[in-house]
Amino acid sequence: MESVFDIDRYITRTIDPHRMQDYCPNGLQVQGREHVSHVISGVTASEAFLKAAIKGGADAVLVHHGYFWRGEDPLITGMKRRRIGLLLEANVSLLAYHLPLDLHQELGNNAQLANVLGLVFEGTLSAGGVDGLLFYGHLEAPMSAEMFAACVSQVLGRQAMAVGDPGRQIERVAWCSGGAQGYIELAAQEGFDAYISGEISEQTTHIARENGLLYLAAGHHATERYGVQALGKHLTQHLQLTHEFIDIDNPA
Repeated sequence: MESVFDIDRYITRTIDPHRMQDYCPNGLQVQGREHVSHVISGVTASEAFLKAAIKGGADAVLVHHGYFWRGEDPLITGMKRRRIGLLLEANVSLLAYHLPLDLHQELGNNAQLANVLGLVFEGTLSAGGVDGLLFYGHLEAPMSAEMFAACVSQVLGRQAMAVGDPGRQIERVAWCSGGAQGYIELAAQEGFDAYISGEISEQTTHIARENGLLYLAAGHHATERYGVQALGKHLTQHLQLTHEFIDIDNPA
């Protein structure tokens, strides 16, 4: 059993959330009971996830997408009231880490995405004003774009939307989980064969086609399931905690 404040301090030391500006506060967002023995992680602190976590006996929940985003309505009403009400009524804490959990080169979403997809990590590039946000590397064995798209879809359990020549040979790959399709031009400028992110915009298609680049929209949720799992497992190895992951399906 650990203090929720000690857990937050440990995570802060581990992933260093204060080294960058983010779109939301990172760390303990909603305080519940102080003493924590069981942590349940998930991608987003949705109402469905919170109900499942509370039913599963969580003392605290650990997510990538928490609350209090920049520019959102600050009033605690409607959907936000229901979500926060669930936490307060159950006395469960909410710990949320956004960009720091994308960037971390061992436990983060991008590092873990490389692991599950079999990508050989080489380094990072700055993107969107954030140092180290775009990851890049290569495939151990080059393959066609069609085959690579099929492999990504199979591993993530979601049909990736592929834009580009299906016969193109893919070796050098860049990736950034979630809603990072806007960095496709950077990937094209750097000469990568393929770029993977979670979502696709209208202009993403044209940029991929006109630069001869394979773009894979592999799912915002699907590409960001792995960081919280890795962090949760890490906590069990260094603190007196148990951990489980609950996946609430999201087609986006």
